Amino acid sequence: MPHRYLAELTTPSVEAAQKEYGSHSAMRRMMAGRHADGVLGEEEAEFIGERDGFYLGTVGETGWPYVQYRGGPPGFLRVLGTENGASVLGWADFRGNRQYVSAGNLKASNRVSLFLMDYAHRQRLKILGEARTVDAREEGAARLLEQVALPGYRANVERVITVRVIGYDWNCPQHITPRWTQAELKPALELLQKEVEDLREENRRLRERLVTPKD
Repeated sequence: MPHRYLAELTTPSVEAAQKEYGSHSAMRRMMAGRHADGVLGEEEAEFIGERDGFYLGTVGETGWPYVQYRGGPPGFLRVLGTENGASVLGWADFRGNRQYVSAGNLKASNRVSLFLMDYAHRQRLKILGEARTVDAREEGAARLLEQVALPGYRANVERVITVRVIGYDWNCPQHITPRWTQAELKPALELLQKEVEDLREENRRLRERLVTPKD
């Protein structure tokens, strides 16, 4: 199966740039020999399920691209199943700043780009897909709402967005600056805190020994 993610993005202008900078032949070989269609594997599904946020790219009638961050508890973006031989992602879309740029753009074009980052391990997954928006107030939305439900998470769900995956690609780790979330740092910080407490206790005992007893 050819590399559909790159094939979808390789326009004549992109090919011209590849030729200009000397990567065209390498890209042709990659697109011809690497499997990357719309079916997500176990590695991709696991990576997606661990994320607590991603970047969503849409395009409106003016042609301007718009990128918005979507966040939630880990696993709020989910692989819901397959549709016509492609994986389908879905998430509960919460009420935000009330600008509705992404929501409006999706009425003009269903084409989206998802950008998922793991800064700690310097990994990134890029996904192209076709989105569908279902208003949470619509009759028949209950089943989808159940699939993306987040018990205990306090947020107003306005709609459910599903994305039929067209193609995906893993990026190299070059130039990704490692960053860690509070949850990722917690185990290491707890060990440091324990070491600090142990040293304080040892210091206290040593100070007691140094005190000259009164006659």
